[in-house]
Amino acid sequence: MPPGVRGALVQRVSALPEGPLDVSWLPAGTPELPLGRLRLHWEPASRAGWDVTAHLGLATTEALLASWPAAPDDWPRLVRPTIHEVTGLCAALAVATVALDLSNRLAEV
Repeated sequence: MPPGVRGALVQRVSALPEGPLDVSWLPAGTPELPLGRLRLHWEPASRAGWDVTAHLGLATTEALLASWPAAPDDWPRLVRPTIHEVTGLCAALAVATVALDLSNRLAEV
């Protein structure tokens, strides 16, 4: 990771098993993650590979979503299925929340 970087914000995850995992760098002073966004952080493991963690932005905090200690050098391939599933779940929850809010507003009329 470049100096002064806190992690990488996941921008897009391909649905294809071998598809890309697009990220952008997060500067160290970046505030908490927005709701439903994912941050990846990796650093060299003590013996071999990489220690990788994923955090999920919640309404009032960040939560540790997953960690992959001593992941192999091709760790993006290892973490991609989990990241893909979580981004899909967050998108579905966002749609459900909008639908519920609309339903509540219509019920008040």
